[in-house]
Amino acid sequence: MKKIYQNLNRTIEFVLVFIFALLVLDVLWQVFGRYVLNQSFSFTEEFARFALIWLSILGAAYLNGQRDHLSMDYLLQKLSPEKLAKRKKIIEMMMFVFALVVMVIGGGNLVYTTLYLGQISPAMHISLGYVYAIVPVSGLLIMFYSIYNLSFYNQPSAEQ
Repeated sequence: MKKIYQNLNRTIEFVLVFIFALLVLDVLWQVFGRYVLNQSFSFTEEFARFALIWLSILGAAYLNGQRDHLSMDYLLQKLSPEKLAKRKKIIEMMMFVFALVVMVIGGGNLVYTTLYLGQISPAMHISLGYVYAIVPVSGLLIMFYSIYNLSFYNQPSAEQ
């Protein structure tokens, strides 16, 4: 499972860097077009918005897998190691349930509905279902990371 975890991390890191590079090039192209060519390209603003959506949601899933997500852990640090491990298990299980219900099931319904209704983006003319598809994908990633993290809490010699 550790090999899958490492390969998945490398893949997600590559995708995040690629999306960020495209976002930077897109914004630079918009600035160049607006101030040098005196022409505004309508697709650049829409692409930047979609790239930022993918970057944010996929980045949140990645950070969840690294246990680097935003959290307030002041009170957790006051717990004994046994209670801390128990609380971390509960948190991972709650993350799993949230990702399943809200992101995979809810996001999957959003993607299905959007594709079924044929909603198209105005400037780029792509189906918005493809833009929203990152929600259930990231939910599946969070679920995998939760299972992976829980496997460490169930090992007696695991570093917590």
